[in-house]
Amino acid sequence: MSTEDTDATPLVRLRFDGAVDEQTLAYARAKIDAVVNRPGLPAVTGEVRIVRAAAHHTDRPWSATAELHVGGHQVIATAEERTGTEVVDRLQDRLRRQTDKAGHARDAGHRTAPPPWRDLDQPSHSAEEIGRAAEASPTA
Repeated sequence: MSTEDTDATPLVRLRFDGAVDEQTLAYARAKIDAVVNRPGLPAVTGEVRIVRAAAHHTDRPWSATAELHVGGHQVIATAEERTGTEVVDRLQDRLRRQTDKAGHARDAGHRTAPPPWRDLDQPSHSAEEIGRAAEASPTA
């Protein structure tokens, strides 16, 4: 059975497959909203999917996948755990780290600052000019 919940955050869809209880969905919605609605973060869109495996013999029957777009960056996070709350907590931690990186990359413009010793107003000297200057300097 596949259903979706689009109540709280219309730009980030929460989908689920399998026997996912309402309590886990509410917990997931709260945790996802806490990550994507932080101040200073650009607009976030995408989908989070929570799956509970039907097989009871697996060690980690819960899995979650998030595919989000933060500003102009794609963020993908996955998690597998034993319980629904554990998988949501793990996914939240991974999403927070990834969205922080995407938010900082946007602010920095993907460029690092030039080193402080580089004077961008002065033209660079060629190796030939440096060699002539070294030959012309008197040695003591």
